[in-house]
Order: sequence, then C-alpha cells, then structure tokens
Amino acid sequence: MKTFFNFLAITSSVFVYSQQTQQVNQGLGYEFFPTKSVTSNGKTLTYDDIMGTPYANKDFKMAKLADNYEAAPVRYNSYKDEIEFKKGENIQIVPKQKEFSKIIIKEPLQTIVNLETNDNLQGYFFELVPGKIALYKKEKTVFKDEAPAINSYASAKQAEFIKQDPVYYISINNTFIKKPKNQKEIIEALPNLKDQINTYVKSNKIKFNKEEDLRKLVNFLNQL
Repeated sequence: MKTFFNFLAITSSVFVYSQQTQQVNQGLGYEFFPTKSVTSNGKTLTYDDIMGTPYANKDFKMAKLADNYEAAPVRYNSYKDEIEFKKGENIQIVPKQKEFSKIIIKEPLQTIVNLETNDNLQGYFFELVPGKIALYKKEKTVFKDEAPAINSYASAKQAEFIKQDPVYYISINNTFIKKPKNQKEIIEALPNLKDQINTYVKSNKIKFNKEEDLRKLVNFLNQL
C-alpha cells in the first residue's frame, strides 16, 4: 500500500511539472518567429546584408519574462520594436500581452516595459527610474535604403540601420511628458511643487537633454 501511494505521489508530481512546462512553452512562444529581412528598392535584404544592427544589443541576456514563467535569453529589436527570446535552438518573439509587459534583464540589470503612450513611439521602453513618477527611455533604430552611385566617380551606399537619439518620457499621474525640455512642463503636472522644482533645477544645473540629470530630477521628485 505504501508503494502504491508513493507511485501516486511521483505520478502527480510529474503531471504537475508537465503541465507547468507546457504552460511555459505555450505562453511564451505561440510560434511567432522574427523576420530578419528588409525590402529595399525591390530587393529583399537580410540583416547580414545591411550595415549596422537593428538590436539595442546583439547579445542575448537572461531575463525574467513574467511571473511563473521560466527565464529565457532575450534581446530587443529596436527597429521592429520586438523582444526576441531563445527557445532551444530557435529564436521567437515575446507576444505583446499584458502578462509579458515587464521584462527584467538580469545582468546588467535592466527593465523593459511595454507602454501605451498613444503616440508613434508607444511600445517597449527601458525603465530608468521606477516609482509614482517614472522615467523611461525609448531606443529606436531606422532603416535607410541603399543608394546607387550618382555618377561614375561616386560610390554606391549600402543599406544601413541607423540608431536614433534616445527619446525620454517622464510619467506623472498616468500621463506622459515626451522629450521634457524644461521644468515648466514638470510644474504644469505638479503645480504644488513649483518652488521645490525650480530650486532643485537651478541649484543642480539640471539639463533636460542629459539622461543622468533626468534621473536625478525624477529621483528627487519621488522623494517629495
């Protein structure tokens, strides 16, 4: 009888593990495979044919994709705004679903979140400062078509991926300030903190086009 109950316990454990593994595999993949090509002047070019890279970082990094899901190596395609992950030997795309809206890369520690900013850049952002007031960075890569030589003395230009300057967003009270230019925009969202904000910006010589200064400012606002 003891042997029978031991067998039931082992069988149940195997069944539960199998169920969880199946959930992980089905929940992440849905068999969405990335297309690693671009059409340029009527030709199909693979990423290897194009100068530069569409990735914020070419290397895959281990990341937590969601609660109750196994970690996986990931990388961010900033041209297509897609998170790729490795599943065995295959590369697939993380579905843009609520449960996968916050991806935490383990080393170096980074958090990528999927935000609805209701503009042309909505999608994945790097979370620089979390909190009731948050700072996010959008990394974007664009594709430039190849250009034939304009004359016999000029050279043709290869198709190219070009990384754009990052765009910063400050989130206050569920609204986004895109490309904050000065403290006036912050004060409009936080009028009760006008004096503190003005004093801090002036005394710390905050420049709104510098990431480190924006980090300092948002960290300060979260302490008020």
